[in-house]
Amino acid sequence: MRHIFAGPLLALLLLLPASAEAAQEVCVEGRQDGSPITSRMVRIDGGLFTMGADMERPEENAQHLVQVSAFWIDRYEVTNRDFAAFVEATGHRTVAERGLDPVRHPGLPATLLVPGSMVFFAPQNKNRVTDPNAWWSYVADANWRAPLGPGSSIEGLENHPVVHVAYEDALAYAKWMGRDLPTEAEWEFAARGGLEGKRYSWGDSYDPIEGWKANTWQGAFPATNTQDDGYRSTAPVGCFPPNGYGLHDMAGNVWEYARDLWAPGHPRAPAANPTGPSLRIAHRYAGATGPSVVIKGGSWLCAPNFCQRYRPSARQPQELSLGSNHIGFRTVLRERTGTDR
Repeated sequence: MRHIFAGPLLALLLLLPASAEAAQEVCVEGRQDGSPITSRMVRIDGGLFTMGADMERPEENAQHLVQVSAFWIDRYEVTNRDFAAFVEATGHRTVAERGLDPVRHPGLPATLLVPGSMVFFAPQNKNRVTDPNAWWSYVADANWRAPLGPGSSIEGLENHPVVHVAYEDALAYAKWMGRDLPTEAEWEFAARGGLEGKRYSWGDSYDPIEGWKANTWQGAFPATNTQDDGYRSTAPVGCFPPNGYGLHDMAGNVWEYARDLWAPGHPRAPAANPTGPSLRIAHRYAGATGPSVVIKGGSWLCAPNFCQRYRPSARQPQELSLGSNHIGFRTVLRERTGTDR
């Protein structure tokens, strides 16, 4: 992993082409002001579905039946415009803007304690295309306002999903809205769009001849992105077709936080409104920074030759205290109680 303390020139050189293109991208206009609170949400009736996938990645096992109660979920990922309204109203400072407390993170090097976040850069050395440290860098002062570090901005990206938010930042926004983050079960049920047992949120195949279904990576990851779908990083929310429930970007664009702590796999027993593993169990699989949480849906960095997790059952762990430029979130409003922790 590279630790970059980037100056304005580097960030501007990297950002300007994308910013110029993005300035005209407004697939979804307006702001989410919560009046009425469900103005940009979709009601999901709930029901019984098969969660997980035995024939995919090991962490997606075991396939099992889950009952989910009714809830509302954001039609779109939370955007920079949405998040800016939250920050303006509350004065919230994200983890990336504050940095980390060395007392609470005694094992981390000083370079990872300063304010900043993880940024993807296509590797220049073709001999290192299999090494994630060649394309992920911790960039000082990268945050939701400056997605590539000092000198970059979100001007023209107001309708793109907010990134560089840690789990607690996403949760703080959700609570400000009177909502919550979706449980993994709720998220996966919503992502399937009413299609039982299908590999993707639109069916069993992903053929570009039928049109691009999601903002993903085209070409040989991580060195070559042909941008055949029109985007080389995030896209404005709502630019790709919705699933059967009218939800956009449940595959690709950015990974999305679930409420659940991470454990590698699912219990096989049927469940009703599951909320994920306990903290005790999550600690068994904790890394140097502690337990992780679940993220879902894949991102613009997922390619057929790498990741390929733009599927409802796909899942990955994410550190609680770290954001990146390919992770965002959406919120839910429940018609029941008992799943909040």
